[in-house]
Amino acid sequence: YKNTYAFTNDFGALIPDSDTSTVLDGLLKAKGERGICKVICFSPDHSLTLANMKVKDITEVIKLWSNEYQTMGDLPYINHVQIFENKGATMGCSNPHPHGQIWAQSSIPKEVLKKSTNQKEYWDKHQTSLLGDYLKQEIVRKERIIYSSEYFVALVPFWAVWPYEVMIVPKRQVQNITLLTAEEQLDYAAMISVVTSKYDRLFNTSFPYSSGIHQAPTNGEQNEFWHMHMLFYPPLLRSATVKKFMVGYEMFATPQRDITAEMAADKLRQL
Repeated sequence: YKNTYAFTNDFGALIPDSDTSTVLDGLLKAKGERGICKVICFSPDHSLTLANMKVKDITEVIKLWSNEYQTMGDLPYINHVQIFENKGATMGCSNPHPHGQIWAQSSIPKEVLKKSTNQKEYWDKHQTSLLGDYLKQEIVRKERIIYSSEYFVALVPFWAVWPYEVMIVPKRQVQNITLLTAEEQLDYAAMISVVTSKYDRLFNTSFPYSSGIHQAPTNGEQNEFWHMHMLFYPPLLRSATVKKFMVGYEMFATPQRDITAEMAADKLRQL
């Protein structure tokens, strides 16, 4: 697909890699990191976003994500591949054309390590997917589900921090994006289209967000407990001009919910 492509930069090639660590007085530690950064261009039409791209074109983006995850993950020094998008100036995006990024690195980030630990503990105890069992509860209750298709569910997670936070989860437990069938890829693209379109209609604006796919590390382990999912963290609170800020108690203690997950889901569901 010629209109969806990636630019790459191996930042490990620019800065000499080092296997040694610097330890100062037993308290501070610094270690070199090696990895790859890529920019993924979604479309040659710079006026488009995922919200107004055709589903078949979003499917091609998903195919490219899958190929890059596989290609970079197969490198012996890459243990984690992070696919993400920052949309809108509010989220620090300096280029208006539709694009995302992929960072692949030798270490596994803390957020992913936490999810690996929790999913593995649950798997070892129940021999089932933590996220899969959670999804079953949400499907029964229907309080936080925004949209459900044949293969995917979009919902506002029970623990949502951002006002209109959304998670897209495959109904079938797959550890990473490469395991999706062609039918699931198409359904995934349609789900992304639904979610991003609802965002745009919420405050009648091109809705800013940071989105990312969490999936199994590429560390050579089986990671059978992993259940891939995609997260959207949008900052808008009450209108196109009112932004959610993490301040005060939220910065120093724990985030507070401006609206409930159920209220957010109900509003998005009706759009």
